[in-house]
Amino acid sequence: MIASVRGEVTAILPDSAVVEVGGVGMRVFCTPNTLAGLRTGAEARLATTLIVREDSLTLYGFADDGERQLFDLLLTANGVGPRIAQAVLAVHQPDAVRRAISGGDIAALTQVPGIGKRGAEKMIVELKGKIGPVGLGDGGGGVLAGAWQEQVRQGVLALGWSAAQADQAVAAIGETIDGEVPPVPVLLRQAIRLLGKTR
Repeated sequence: MIASVRGEVTAILPDSAVVEVGGVGMRVFCTPNTLAGLRTGAEARLATTLIVREDSLTLYGFADDGERQLFDLLLTANGVGPRIAQAVLAVHQPDAVRRAISGGDIAALTQVPGIGKRGAEKMIVELKGKIGPVGLGDGGGGVLAGAWQEQVRQGVLALGWSAAQADQAVAAIGETIDGEVPPVPVLLRQAIRLLGKTR
C-alpha cells in the first residue's frame, strides 16, 4: 500500500500529475482541486490510495489525509468506484460530503456526475453510520488565483464534459465575477452545477 508520495512535480495533466519519487516518475490521478494546488518543478506531498486491478495499478492522490480517508470510505459503498469517488471530491469539499451523507441531502449528492437519485439514496444508507464527526462550515479552501479560466476548463474536461461545454461554463462564470476572483475550487463547483443543469 502506497500511503503517500513526496517529490518534485514533473508534469501536470488534465486528470493527473507526475511526481518523481527516488528517480521514478509516478502518475497520480487527482481531482481538479488538488491539481490546482500543484506547480511543475515544485515539491509536493500527496496522500495516496493504490487501487489494484487484474490489469492495472492506479494511484489516486489527495491534498491531505482527510480527503484520502473520505475517498476510501466512499469506495466501500456499493456501485461507487474510484472515478465516482473522485467526482464527489471534485464537486464538494470533504466536510460538505460528510454533511450531505449524514443529513440525507440527496440533492447535493446528485450534483455529482454519475450519481442519480437511487445511487445517492444507497450511499446515504450505507455510509451514514460510518461518516464520523461532521464540520459545520463550508471551508472554501482557496488555492491560487491567476489563470482560473484554463484551470476550470481543464477540471471540467477531466470530469467528462466536452470542450464546447467547458468553454460555455467558463464564459458563464466569467460574467458573474465582479471584483475579486473566487478560489479555483469554488469556480469549478460553480461550473459543474451549471453544466449539471444542461445534462
